[in-house]
Amino acid sequence: MKRILKKSLKWIIIAGIIITAGYMLYTKVFKETEPEVVMEPPPVISFQVTSETMTNSIQVKGRSQYQEETLVYAPFASKVTSWKVENGGQVNKGDVLFNLDQSLLQNEIATAEAAIRKAQLEAELNDFVSQQEEENAVPVGSEAERLKALAAQETARLNEELNQVNTEIQQKDIADKKARLKTAVYHAPATGIFLFDSSSERPQMVTDNQYIGKIVDLNKLEFIALVGEQDYFRIKKGMKVQVKMTAVKDLKLTGEVTEVAKFATTTSGQNTAGQVPQFEVVISLQPDEHLIGGLSLTGDIETQRKDNAVVVSSIAVIREGDQAFVMLDKGNGQYERTEIKIGMETSEKTEVLSGLKVGDTVVLQ
Repeated sequence: MKRILKKSLKWIIIAGIIITAGYMLYTKVFKETEPEVVMEPPPVISFQVTSETMTNSIQVKGRSQYQEETLVYAPFASKVTSWKVENGGQVNKGDVLFNLDQSLLQNEIATAEAAIRKAQLEAELNDFVSQQEEENAVPVGSEAERLKALAAQETARLNEELNQVNTEIQQKDIADKKARLKTAVYHAPATGIFLFDSSSERPQMVTDNQYIGKIVDLNKLEFIALVGEQDYFRIKKGMKVQVKMTAVKDLKLTGEVTEVAKFATTTSGQNTAGQVPQFEVVISLQPDEHLIGGLSLTGDIETQRKDNAVVVSSIAVIREGDQAFVMLDKGNGQYERTEIKIGMETSEKTEVLSGLKVGDTVVLQ
């Protein structure tokens, strides 16, 4: 039994020696033939320092509206005998828009004039009767009769004054109706495009001062936008605006801020429980054949602009507290930390006031 164990141990030792020798041989022969792996440095991202025009802007949304609108009202209640204008038609100042039936108003004027003439005749008759009574009157004897006579005279005087007042009121009413009668043939008060209040149906009967439509000038439109208090103080009169129309994506318009409201318009907040103050901004627009009132618009108000600014990508700027620096490429793989002074900033670009010049290259390692 001991002889068997010794023999097995002998072969185990021999096998171990063979395996060790084989591994050493493999390491010597094959490992020396494999190429050595060289670790390359990580790639460097570089940015060129350039001279550009930098701008900051505020995006606003709103609608277009006509800068000048001349409202048209019916001068008096009547039947419309004829229309001389179509919805959206061009009219010139003085053109006839519509004709109203004059018969009812003429009858009212004739009736009022007849009433005045009747009152005048009655007054003349009363004066004549009073004169006759005075001439044939018996001398007043008692105090009671004298007071009765004075009362009758005073009553007659007051009636005469009342009749005069009524006559003046009637004459004024007649003058007003005659003036309205002259507008039965209604002329356009301005030049522009006429728009009916209801494009589907033109009224055949109108009431006093009924709103019929408006005359608008297509060459004078404005963009009304609302901004929050965060942007309000950045917007000034005269700032340029690049405007886009939601309905025509590729159309670009230009405008200018003409008015910034001094007081807020409070509207209900969608995401807050309270009220959100909004300020109205009025932007004038250049004429365009596609531009009409009531369109959805977006605009970029240019709040800041600087030409020929020394600019570097904002990604390359590293900040440490109040300081900012970049890694300047000195050539031959050499990079130097360089402090810079920052000016105007946008989401993509940063103006460099000092520390770099146009043509320099900075890297992001």
